[in-house]
Amino acid sequence: SAASDVYKRQHMKGLLKNLGLILILIGVVILLACSFTGNVNNNAILGTSVVLVVLGLISYIVINKKIAD
Repeated sequence: SAASDVYKRQHMKGLLKNLGLILILIGVVILLACSFTGNVNNNAILGTSVVLVVLGLISYIVINKKIAD
């Protein structure tokens, strides 16, 4: 049915729109967890969280530019 297709597309759009924010949040949560547990010497974890934050920012900007067009 056409109505459910439109709903699915809108839902995916909303999910995509928030994907960047979700990635940033995950990265920030990992960084906070590291700082609270004192696990700041683990470069793998720190690197992963920084990559998540950067990817989140980039995807947020790119996706929202695409949706705006």
